[in-house]
Amino acid sequence: MRHHPLPLALLVVCTLLSPAGAAQQPAPPPAADVPAEFVIGPEDVLGIVVWREAELSGDVTVRPDGRITLPVLGEMAAAGIRPADLQKQITTLAGKYVNQPNVTVVVRTIHSRKIFVTGRVTSPGTFDLKGTVTVLQAIALAGGLTEYADAKNITVLRKDAVNGEVLRFNYRDVSKGRKLEQNVVLRPGDTVVVP
Repeated sequence: MRHHPLPLALLVVCTLLSPAGAAQQPAPPPAADVPAEFVIGPEDVLGIVVWREAELSGDVTVRPDGRITLPVLGEMAAAGIRPADLQKQITTLAGKYVNQPNVTVVVRTIHSRKIFVTGRVTSPGTFDLKGTVTVLQAIALAGGLTEYADAKNITVLRKDAVNGEVLRFNYRDVSKGRKLEQNVVLRPGDTVVVP
């Protein structure tokens, strides 16, 4: 059976229409795994998408003052509110420029939820709180206890809106499966102190 070569014009059209010949658009960063109680905070990266309005869309980082700046729409407060509430605010503002705007707010990266591990651990420092992290896991993130750490008298300093709270943590008990109620889930702003 004899093969008939495709005409050159048809070959060019097929190449342009094929996925391999199409211009590849860079994919936006994926959405972060957002906890149910999440509120936006400084340093979080948000993707603002106004459907069919590229000039109103883009990724923004929440500034230390808690505000963001969007093209055309200007400045607005973002910290301290939920993404759904920010979406409503942007929809209202965009309504001045676009008829029935369809707005989506995507949390790209969470940097505002931090915990601190200090004292006699291998790598003390600040860690982004991504998902659920217990005291034992936070110590592991910091590289574990050093040789001279007082494993029985670790504390978690928790500051809430009214006053502070000190939680006790005995590493030796918890690591042996005893008194597991000490291994609390950490909240943003908690500090684990290893003496």
